[in-house]
Amino acid sequence: MKKIIIYLVCLSLFIPMKGIKAETDLAPNAKSAILIEASTGKILYEKNSHEKLAPASMTKMMSMLIIIESIEKGVIGWDDMVTASENASSMGGSQILLETGEQMKVSDLFKGVAVASGNDAVVALAEAVAGTEEEFVSMMNQRAKELGLTDSVFKNPHGLDDANHYSSAYDMMLIAKELSKHEKVFEYTSIYEDYLRKGTDKELWLVNTNKLTRFYPGVDGLKTGFTETAGYCLTATAKKNGMRLIAVVMGEADSKVRNAEVTSMLDYGFAQYKMNELLNTETTITKVEIEKGKTKQVEIVPIKKASIVTKKTDSIGKITYDLHLDSIKAPIKKGEKVGTLDIYENEKKIDQIEVTVKTDVKKANFLDLYLRYLGDMLGGAIQF
Repeated sequence: MKKIIIYLVCLSLFIPMKGIKAETDLAPNAKSAILIEASTGKILYEKNSHEKLAPASMTKMMSMLIIIESIEKGVIGWDDMVTASENASSMGGSQILLETGEQMKVSDLFKGVAVASGNDAVVALAEAVAGTEEEFVSMMNQRAKELGLTDSVFKNPHGLDDANHYSSAYDMMLIAKELSKHEKVFEYTSIYEDYLRKGTDKELWLVNTNKLTRFYPGVDGLKTGFTETAGYCLTATAKKNGMRLIAVVMGEADSKVRNAEVTSMLDYGFAQYKMNELLNTETTITKVEIEKGKTKQVEIVPIKKASIVTKKTDSIGKITYDLHLDSIKAPIKKGEKVGTLDIYENEKKIDQIEVTVKTDVKKANFLDLYLRYLGDMLGGAIQF
């Protein structure tokens, strides 16, 4: 393990702006709420964010996460046909009107979940992924542990009321943050209206339950929720000027107040905060020698860009980096993790990103190593 400490003092950035004055409570009618920047997880506003409440259909974000991860792993495919069970077709609440024995593509069922919040659709997908609804719920709770959720217990994949089914605005935010890493999901959650079974006598018009996808520029997801117990809930995400925000409200009195308060939260975040890029995927952090590599040295770069969120009126503090490299041996390809980079602002850790090699490094053969040995013996006078 190599440990290299690199110090970089950033120049202070002072950008004047005429910003709105932050209200004491951006979501006064919500039982709980939270607003974050998605890539860094920086909390911009929160209110009772760990209070355990019924999440209603926002539950489906966890279901969508597991479904899309299962698709990426090859467990099921977007074009696979799923046969609706009696259990799936019997779901109450929001539906896409599946009939027992009806077959539908995974992509269409996912659209039915993301746009119309179909309880029958999400159960059909849950059974396709895990075999049974119960086993899928076990997967949900296991994934919750992996994500560090401490306020959540899931009893079903749809969010219909159950006394022991609960979550929090904070946990919903964590799920949304993870889900937003899968860009494919926005192809569905950003749809405002579409059809299922188009051109058949069972054609169904879908209209997104999240009206902000149409009425707030930049909103492309994620999920609404409502039951008598939960009240009106919403997790919304929007992207502007390279910054993605996630806002969650729970326990609102009606959908208009829910949408208005999420709008206020997003307005505040975009008006008050900005992204400051620190490193990108072409930034050379250091150079290292590669054991048995065809080339002796390779540059180490971030796998993803690193940024810091600040108020538009604030300056960036002193930024330092702490690089931890694994033992790197050839062959190795660009994109493979070779270590981590801890990022600090004013000695406080603000992020950790993975690092990789800037170019592929092939394994040296015997002749390569022999010529290199000769070059070293000649004191570098001859380069091979």
